[in-house]
Amino acid sequence: MKRPWGRLRDVLLIGFGICSAGLGLKGFLIPNHFIDGGVTGLSMLMSKSAGIPLPFLILLINTPFFIAGYKLVGHSFAFKSFLAVTGLAVVLLTLEVPILTDDKLLTAVFGGFFLGAGIGLSIRGGSVLDGTEILALLVSKRTSLTIGDVILIINLILFLGAAFVLGLEPAMYSVLTYLTASKTVDFLIHGIEEYTGVTIVSIHSATIREAILNQLGRAVTIYKGQRGFSGDEVDILYCVVTRLEVQRLKTLISELDPSAFLIMHSINDTSGGMIKKRPLSH
Repeated sequence: MKRPWGRLRDVLLIGFGICSAGLGLKGFLIPNHFIDGGVTGLSMLMSKSAGIPLPFLILLINTPFFIAGYKLVGHSFAFKSFLAVTGLAVVLLTLEVPILTDDKLLTAVFGGFFLGAGIGLSIRGGSVLDGTEILALLVSKRTSLTIGDVILIINLILFLGAAFVLGLEPAMYSVLTYLTASKTVDFLIHGIEEYTGVTIVSIHSATIREAILNQLGRAVTIYKGQRGFSGDEVDILYCVVTRLEVQRLKTLISELDPSAFLIMHSINDTSGGMIKKRPLSH
C-alpha cells in the first residue's frame, strides 16, 4: 500500500498532467485544427468531422479501454485513468484559454509538447490520458503484431484519415505534433539520464573493475563465466553508466585492455542498487 505522500504525489502529477494537456489542446491544437495520434487524435478528428463535443468523445472512446485495463493492469490503474480522463474532459469544458499562436510550426511543436507533458506526467502518476497502449496490448495478445506495430498502424490510419478530413498540410503538421508529444512523453518517463548497460569480458577484469569503481565512481557486478573455446574461467563485469559516460568508459577500458570484449545496450528504466555515482577515491 502506498504511503500518504506517495498518493499525494500521484494526485499532483495527474493534476498537473491534466492542466498541461488541456493547455496544449485548447491553447494550440484545437483552434488551429491540428490533431495528435492515438485515441486523443481520433477523438479530435471525429469531433471535427461530426461536430460532436471533444470532451464527450475523449471520455466515451477511452472508457472501453479503461475497462479492459482493469483486467490487464489493475483496478487502481483503471480507476485513476478514468478519473484523469474525466478531469481532462472537465478542463476542456470549463478552461478558457486564448489562442496562444496561429503560427503552424509553433502550434505543432508547443501543442505537442504540452500535450505530451500532460500524458507523461499522468503516466508518472500511475494513470493514462489516452487508451491507445491498452488497445495495442489487447490487439497484440490476439495477433502476431507487437505493441509498437499496433500503435504505428493505428496512427498511420489516423493520419491518413486526417489528410482527407483536414487537408494534407494540417495532417503533416499533426504528424509533427505527434512526434513532439511522443518525445516529450519519453523524456518525462525515462528522464534526462538515459542509462546504458555495459558487459565487459577481459583477462584484466580485476584492473578494469578497480578503474570503474575509482575513476568513474560506478558500481560493478561480477559474473563468473567460462570461455567457450578454451574453457578457461573468466570474470565478466557488468556496469550501468549514463550515455555521457559511455565514451569515457570505452576509452578507459581500451587503455587497460585493447582486446576486451564489450557489449552495450540501452536501458529504459532503473531502480534500486547503486545507480547514482559513488564518491570517487583520491
